[in-house]
Amino acid sequence: MKLHDLLAHHGIVANPFADEDAQTDPVFQGRCRASTFHPQWDKIYGDPSSPATSIVFGEKGAGKTALRLQIAGQLDEHNAKNPTGRVFVIEYDDFNPFLDRFADRLSSRKRRDAGKVLAEWKLWDHIDAILALGVTSVVDRLIGVAQPSGPAANSLSADAAKRLDRFQKRDLLLLAACYDSSLTETFHTRWARLRRKVGYWPWLSWGIALLGVAVTAAVAGVILYNKKYEWLKTVWPWLIVAIGWAPWLAQAWAWWFRGLGVANNLRSVTRNANPLRKVFTKFLARDIRNQPLPNRQRTDDRYELLYKFQGVLRALGFTGIVVLVDRVDEPHLVNGAVDKMRGLIWPMLDNKFLKQPGVGMKLLLPIELAEYIEKEDRDFYQRARLDKQNMVPSLEWTGQSLYDLACSRVSACGASGKAPKLRDLFESSISDQRLVDAFAGLRVPRHLFKFLYRLLAAHCQQFTDAAPSWQISPSTFEAQLAVYRKDQHTVDRGLGA
Repeated sequence: MKLHDLLAHHGIVANPFADEDAQTDPVFQGRCRASTFHPQWDKIYGDPSSPATSIVFGEKGAGKTALRLQIAGQLDEHNAKNPTGRVFVIEYDDFNPFLDRFADRLSSRKRRDAGKVLAEWKLWDHIDAILALGVTSVVDRLIGVAQPSGPAANSLSADAAKRLDRFQKRDLLLLAACYDSSLTETFHTRWARLRRKVGYWPWLSWGIALLGVAVTAAVAGVILYNKKYEWLKTVWPWLIVAIGWAPWLAQAWAWWFRGLGVANNLRSVTRNANPLRKVFTKFLARDIRNQPLPNRQRTDDRYELLYKFQGVLRALGFTGIVVLVDRVDEPHLVNGAVDKMRGLIWPMLDNKFLKQPGVGMKLLLPIELAEYIEKEDRDFYQRARLDKQNMVPSLEWTGQSLYDLACSRVSACGASGKAPKLRDLFESSISDQRLVDAFAGLRVPRHLFKFLYRLLAAHCQQFTDAAPSWQISPSTFEAQLAVYRKDQHTVDRGLGA
């Protein structure tokens, strides 16, 4: 018999257990994301009006990615209901672009060893990457890119740029010069579009160049008027022109030097000194002379730039920032190795960084890292202050919570006007308690979905279309459960779980 016929008999229009990854699961995305939550959801999500940090450890398949998608979805709904108290969302879950650029800055000897690369990765590199994601998302929306980066929660109105005052425009343009990472246009073209959009026109910044032009024109005029072309063979005309251009040359050299510092020390974002120099000279000198730049390898400047970004966001209607950190085991430099995950994530475990006002870090981490936490010394705990970070030591699912999860997915897949139940798929001789106990041994939603899909398929293979059976027998249930547990144990042992 066909699995489709079995589900249709019970009023189920889509297989509730066909997908195992929340990012590609249509049942979760369309039916369960806004209604089915982990029991510790409230602690992890917190209050959007006052974003707070949460650190969650969970094994593979426990639902960390589903949590990230649910948080982003709930914040989108919160923003729609609270236009004056919105939350800006940064999904920091693809580390490869930043790690690749970072590794390219290191010596070839260090690049050959992923562990040495990650040992060089510091907190300010994380802040640079987070600012790159956030600034690029804001710029995309302000200049009207067709497919802006970042989640839908970050949408902006057409007149958002008008809310910025002169200094916020300067801050946004300075941030864009350092961190805008879009590849859709050239760096200078995109920055110029942003400047036109926000309306930043520091006319006096052109005066220093006009002085050089004026002096050059005056010298040329005197020579032409007097027809003293032989003066060009003397030193004084060239000396006067050089004096006229000296202020501009001095400024160009100073900004090139600072641009070089940014290009050399912004290790996770690609920047070149000369394009930065050209952009910096478009500012009024007094506007940016003492402004922070990421031109040193230290966190102080990055914190100040992050505060500036928060100021720009507040003007645009965002009262807080939530950073979603996920998939830390997937970068190719990490490749699932626990010690490398530790090298990547440990710099972030800093209380000053995690407890910034108005910023909530949601760290969704593999359970293997929890063992490293227990082995750390007193200095680490003093720096990280994990007792303040809403830490969830294990994203655990009980048999009862997994049973409820399976029931909600079956119900969500019901046909119009139908309310199918998970219980109806099993013969009455299989008690609810037996199902709960069996599900408890599966531990996480991914194993639950894999098992139930395999169970439904195995049941259908035992019967024909001419003589169907609409409920799973105890013998089939127990046999498939035993086989799945054996396979699960083999896979876990192979992964070192």
